[in-house]
Amino acid sequence: MTTAAPPTRRDIAYRGFHLPADTASGSGDGLLASGRGLTLDGVAPQGTWTSPPVPVGFAVAEVVPSWTADTPDGCWIAVDLRGWHDDAPSTDWYRLAHWAADDHTVRRTSLPGQRDSAARVDTDTLIVTGATVTGWQARVTLCRPAGSPTGPVLRSIGAVATGPTTAHQGYAGEPVPSAAWGRVLDVPRYSQRLHAGQYPQWGGGGDSWCSPTCTSMVLAHWGAGPTPDRYAWVEPSGPRPVVVHAARHCYDHAYAGAGNWPFNTAYAGLHGVDAFVTRLRSLVEAEAFVAAGIPLIVSAAFRADEVPGLGYDTGGHLMVLVGFTADGDPVLNDPYAPDDDAVRRTVPRQGFEAVWQRGSGGVAYVLRPASAPLPPPPTQANW
Repeated sequence: MTTAAPPTRRDIAYRGFHLPADTASGSGDGLLASGRGLTLDGVAPQGTWTSPPVPVGFAVAEVVPSWTADTPDGCWIAVDLRGWHDDAPSTDWYRLAHWAADDHTVRRTSLPGQRDSAARVDTDTLIVTGATVTGWQARVTLCRPAGSPTGPVLRSIGAVATGPTTAHQGYAGEPVPSAAWGRVLDVPRYSQRLHAGQYPQWGGGGDSWCSPTCTSMVLAHWGAGPTPDRYAWVEPSGPRPVVVHAARHCYDHAYAGAGNWPFNTAYAGLHGVDAFVTRLRSLVEAEAFVAAGIPLIVSAAFRADEVPGLGYDTGGHLMVLVGFTADGDPVLNDPYAPDDDAVRRTVPRQGFEAVWQRGSGGVAYVLRPASAPLPPPPTQANW
């Protein structure tokens, strides 16, 4: 069992913009507000929307964006971030993604190699290295090919900003029972390993498809996901073609895998749910979601001997937090299982919380329909 404990306090703040409702709070060039979001005005090949600066009130170490958008064939969006301090930008713009829903004509990719004295890009994360950053600003460019009758639609854009990791200070006493204890949500169980060796061109085959498998499980929980005509190309159909579809459409060509965090939430957003990436400070915050009926996809890293019930090594792995036992231990749908029946696992609370916080800083994907309202956020809002 692990002896490490997560920090009792970490600065985290999330801010999202839902468009066109929030359009007035940003600035647009060549864009038109529609009933679904922001789209291109007329036949312009591209247009740009820039958010207002978002102050967070603490020194920022990392920023992770996420978005939802519709991109017809040949259309795509580019997502940029920059740091902000006081009344001025404190870094240059960095490009976090070229993204499209499909991959017929556009290469969906992160942009590696961006680094200067102020910050650097690590796949889906802007990491501050030398600048003073106390806020962020996002810019989204919508693009379509010449002559296309339709253009992309930006529906939402947001980001989670995180402060530096504090020293590990141990746990603040025993966990307190909550409404989530004894509640396990009815999320279907999908094993990624049933797809081992399938379609290695999208991230090495099923053994590395933890993120799209989790995304598929939660979409199925909400009765969402692609319709059969959209995955009819999967041949042979195999054990679960929706997982193959998700892996292909979450795939990041530069990262060479399907584990890009915002690419997964953007894929989920194509299926009628609100979806974003955030970070949570503890399982206490996660309990609020389970109590509200919302499962979470969480990212952890651990060694085989650290968490009983998770007997393998991983440098980063996604699982679905589906509930808690009556004693407060997490109940997981872990896709790294030999078959669907073995996906459900119960793990010790303290050990799992430690490897989740240490491994990803508490990263969680939030996927939910409008009919499932979010729980009230904490004072320093991270959702």
